Amino acid sequence: MKLVSWNVNGIRACLNKGFDGFFRNVNADIFCIQETKCQEGQVDLKYEGYESFWNSAEKKGYSGTAVFTKIKPISVKYGIGIEEHDKEGRVITLEFDKFYMVDIYTPNSKRELERLDYRQIWEDEIRKYLLDLNETKPVIMCGDLNVAHKEIDLKNPKTNTHNAGFTIEERNKMTELLDSGFVDTFRYLYPDKEDAYSWWSYMRKAREKNVGWRIDYFIVSESIKNKIKQANIYSEIMGSDHCPIGLEIEL
Repeated sequence: MKLVSWNVNGIRACLNKGFDGFFRNVNADIFCIQETKCQEGQVDLKYEGYESFWNSAEKKGYSGTAVFTKIKPISVKYGIGIEEHDKEGRVITLEFDKFYMVDIYTPNSKRELERLDYRQIWEDEIRKYLLDLNETKPVIMCGDLNVAHKEIDLKNPKTNTHNAGFTIEERNKMTELLDSGFVDTFRYLYPDKEDAYSWWSYMRKAREKNVGWRIDYFIVSESIKNKIKQANIYSEIMGSDHCPIGLEIEL
């Protein structure tokens, strides 16, 4: 089974920058996107053989997630059932026969860390939500989680220690999640691989120089880590400030 995740930084813009070609070529069984930045009806995006599910933010042009799947889900849930967290269209959960697929776009702590306190609450609630799902069947979670977990996951760790996405608080929450029974699939296969990033600033030719961060993840329940076959970072694919990532898993 081939899975793909991509923060498209606005699906309407990304459609003009090669999204369609990549989507068709990669031929994923499930394709999750984050930061759609559109409301229902603002984009007519259908692919033969796929069902699609969209969760838009109340605020126009902001946040949002979507999932395209060849496999028909048993059920679909939007959000996590907590109003405070569900206004921004950040979570879609698809239940399948053998697993849950959860597409997540984690809130950015922002400059001056103005949203860090909220982010900590979010992290605790998401972890609880995933653990509750995991009691029923294994979980595959993907998305832009807005954190580089370890120093190896960004080019310049020393100068970013107090910046959003690499604060001690955010990194500790990722550690808590993994310690509670989940696995970072890329690091499971490639624990020491350097210069593997999924996001680059638009400034100072960061992508050209590969001055990036790995903040997009596929995370799975510990119980299915032995089913992981491959973890991909499609760094050559343009169209957003993030590149797509992939997971091949046999369930």
